[in-house]
Amino acid sequence: MRGAFVTGTGTEVGKTVVAAVIARELAAEGARVGVFKPVVTGLAEGEEPDHALLRRAACSSQSDAEIAPYRYDPPVSPHLAAERQGERIDPRLLLESARRAGAGADALVCEGVGGLLVPLTLGYLVRDLARELDLPLVIAASPGLGTINHTLLTLEAAAAVSLEVRAVVFTPWPDRADEVCGSNREAIERLGGVATAVLPHLDLSRPETWPRLGLVAVR
Repeated sequence: MRGAFVTGTGTEVGKTVVAAVIARELAAEGARVGVFKPVVTGLAEGEEPDHALLRRAACSSQSDAEIAPYRYDPPVSPHLAAERQGERIDPRLLLESARRAGAGADALVCEGVGGLLVPLTLGYLVRDLARELDLPLVIAASPGLGTINHTLLTLEAAAAVSLEVRAVVFTPWPDRADEVCGSNREAIERLGGVATAVLPHLDLSRPETWPRLGLVAVR
């Protein structure tokens, strides 16, 4: 499959925004885009769910279940959310669902849950799903203090299983980046040997205004 697997250095670092921007960019170029997120948690918080934003960005007609096979109310780790619901996440179902999401499309944009080492079950990590899908990684990261350590650890976790990292995307990149942000970006590029890009604060209600990242091509 062509496309990207978007992961992050942790929670609340902009994974969904990065995945949505990639999906929107491909759709605007005329590509048929499938989107996928193995597990969505935090539905009780009342905001637009991740899978709904991905569907809107990709101009997709996929159902909730086709995009996110497992969906839970509490904002907790996937394996715990499933346990509370009396369920167990099935890795085979995830892989089959992801492949179906990409089967009729020119590209699949998959957004992970948390970081690479988040357990979907206590024997199957987000990283395991990324390996099986064999899509290039795009890593979402915060531009501020602490991001060097978190990002380099994520790069090491990817390299340990030979996952290709296409780029690290810092978001939200401030309109006037200070010395810390600039130094963080330079350090990660040099120490991690990785390309970087930035995304500013976005108006999520207006996808037509989102910038291009140019990280994924389908033609």
